[in-house]
Amino acid sequence: MSKPATPDAKGSSNETRFNLANALTGLRLLLAPVMGWAILQQFWLIASLSMILAIVTDVYDGKIARRQNLTSAFGGFFDHGTDAFFVSVGAWALAESTLINPWLWPCITLAFVQYALDSRVLAGHELRTSLIGRYNGVGYYAIVATAIGAQTLQAGLYVITAQAAEAHGVALKAIALLHTAVSWAAWLLVATTLISIADRLYHTLWHQTQKPLP
Repeated sequence: MSKPATPDAKGSSNETRFNLANALTGLRLLLAPVMGWAILQQFWLIASLSMILAIVTDVYDGKIARRQNLTSAFGGFFDHGTDAFFVSVGAWALAESTLINPWLWPCITLAFVQYALDSRVLAGHELRTSLIGRYNGVGYYAIVATAIGAQTLQAGLYVITAQAAEAHGVALKAIALLHTAVSWAAWLLVATTLISIADRLYHTLWHQTQKPLP
């Protein structure tokens, strides 16, 4: 997932909002419903291509923003919000297809809302990241990508000829193990997301109690 903006860049001007970095982020935002639809329809090749394009845009929007000095509070929020929306849609569609549990996508959404409110992003502040939050962000992408990849591989196995039946069976067993790993990993991400939410809430409340009385 993307990198936080610099504190002094508020992203209030059109020059910082309409640029190549944000255009790549916008492309990823448009890819989210395409990927969700492809998963629901079991068009796994389209889902895989959407996932690959999303990862590419996620890598390069941050690089371009830093290289061209386009980082801003708005850009950081747009980038993180798009990431959260993208993986939430993916997790929801996978849950609707009974490939992972139905609790992950609401946890992702809740975590981002808390993240944005705690950072006071609507007041122009940069998003405040946490270590567990960054790991979870990578995990969300990994779980959606792995689940889609496993389904794409499984669909591709049906083009194998009868002469390769033994290899076909071995591959199916390997993919079945991968499906099991994805299912357990999704539950693990639910747990770590809840831990991240609780940790951020604790620190928010703790900081509030440390403020001097007027």
